[in-house]
Amino acid sequence: MFGDSCFMNFFTYILYSEKLDRYYIGSTNDMAERMREHLWKHKGFTSKAKDWVVKYTETYPSKTTAIKRENQIKKWKSRAMIEKLVGN
Repeated sequence: MFGDSCFMNFFTYILYSEKLDRYYIGSTNDMAERMREHLWKHKGFTSKAKDWVVKYTETYPSKTTAIKRENQIKKWKSRAMIEKLVGN
């Protein structure tokens, strides 16, 4: 009945692992649950380390816009641009 933007915000986020010295870019509607998944339940790239910390978030009214922003940042393929965005 209602679009996904009526009841929740969506987030584009950037995580950093000191152990891997790598950034991870993603999007979600529940940052707390997504962090739990990255740190404990995940089998993908982020399973390689358990020290991920949130370095940056942006809030969007819809899943579509959060994913578009996630993909835009991923297309940069530039650590320097990501570090400029997160303020390093």
